[in-house]
Amino acid sequence: MCYSVREGMICEMCGRDVPQTRTVVVEGSRLNVCPACARFGEDYKSSTSGGAPVTQSVIEERLEKREKRMKSKDIYAGTTSIELVDDYGGVIRAAREAKGLDQEKFAASILEKKGTIAKIESNSLVPNDKLIKKIEKALGIKLTEAVQSGVTVGPGGAGNKMTLANFIKKS
Repeated sequence: MCYSVREGMICEMCGRDVPQTRTVVVEGSRLNVCPACARFGEDYKSSTSGGAPVTQSVIEERLEKREKRMKSKDIYAGTTSIELVDDYGGVIRAAREAKGLDQEKFAASILEKKGTIAKIESNSLVPNDKLIKKIEKALGIKLTEAVQSGVTVGPGGAGNKMTLANFIKKS
């Protein structure tokens, strides 16, 4: 069986079999098209050589812009949050004792239960915002602090990237 090979070319835009194609740029894509479809694009040779020559500084500038665009952004960078101090129980106990109050009298003065105050002072109960404000006002202390937010990477991490090692608890 014998097959004959056709000499024509296929237009990449309309799909017709034509004897000859031209290379044009259509919306940023280089296509081999028939003469009828060539009117939709710009001649490939004129579009590449018609503009200003690309210099090394232009290339570097474009690479810098691309790098900035591609860089991942930390949405939490630069944000601060208000958090309870680490040893809030000890701070409350010291301030209460400095005022000469026992747990029962102090609890009564802020309309709370003695057991609640005892649990807070032993750091086994974290007070809510409303209770923190009552304690701060009654004792004249500050239990909250502004903390700079951000992801800190421990051992096993590379740079600022989180890895699986950051989530594994080693025994």
